[in-house]
Amino acid sequence: MALVRWEPFREISSLQKELDRLMSTLGSMSYPELREGAFIPAVELEETDEAVDVKMELPGMTPDDIDIQVSANSVTISGERKAETSSEESGIKRSEFYYGSFQRTIPLPGRVDNAHTRAEYKDGVLKLHLPKAPEERNKVVKVKVG
Repeated sequence: MALVRWEPFREISSLQKELDRLMSTLGSMSYPELREGAFIPAVELEETDEAVDVKMELPGMTPDDIDIQVSANSVTISGERKAETSSEESGIKRSEFYYGSFQRTIPLPGRVDNAHTRAEYKDGVLKLHLPKAPEERNKVVKVKVG
């Protein structure tokens, strides 16, 4: 049996090369969500016995900019953000604009009754209330041990 000297810095260097290779591969792909400055809205999901509630931050948008499609097992929210700000101070004019579309498909933890979905948009926050399908609410079954 031969003894091999362990060189931790060589392993760290090898790991760094592998990570660099991975990141260059991802960078060459055309995933819009990986681009710098891509708009990916934050989502919060809460499940109760009766419904699934979804909250999404969509600042600077109007209800007309948002498209919501609900299926029995997922909800897809898409839209286009168009925001422009302009200010002038001490004779210097500053203008910023943000344009970009987004799409998020959120898998749901169970089947929902998509015909009775409610949506509310206020102060840049979209709230969806997705009632569970009746068969999902009655899913608990008592089993006798024999």
